[in-house]
Amino acid sequence: MQSVEWFRMRILGLVCFVALLGLPMSSLGAVDMPQFSLPSVIDGKVVDSASFTGKALLVTFFATWCAPCRQEIPVLKELHQKYEEKGFSVIALSVDEKGAGVVAELVEQEQIKYPVLMAGKGTPRKFGGIIGIPTSFLINKAGHVVKKYPGYIAHSLLEKDIKSVL
Repeated sequence: MQSVEWFRMRILGLVCFVALLGLPMSSLGAVDMPQFSLPSVIDGKVVDSASFTGKALLVTFFATWCAPCRQEIPVLKELHQKYEEKGFSVIALSVDEKGAGVVAELVEQEQIKYPVLMAGKGTPRKFGGIIGIPTSFLINKAGHVVKKYPGYIAHSLLEKDIKSVL
């Protein structure tokens, strides 16, 4: 019996060690990006996640009324433009309850060039749930979620992580 308890403690220790290192859990087993088909806030055309196959992505959940979300926009615009030719795209998923019109105004005002879509009610759940916004997910070119960012992301960290998946 003691050997079983010893083994359990060793496994628990290993799991805690990996968590403390900050390694993405996907390194222990790849998690695929959830599939979605969502309307664009600009023209209402449905955009399917399959259209991003083979690209590295930063999928970010946001709202127009969220101050940290708005603070990230210039960084996201810069990174999207800088790495777009290398196969990278930002995809913004709005959780605004006032509808696409409010979000479209923000897109126009901020001159956002990356796709901005209206998240469906079940979309955050498909991504494993989000507690707050902004919440972003880094997806590699194979379509695996490699990192989750709850809250505002520092530009330097985000750029370093994007480079690692290109």
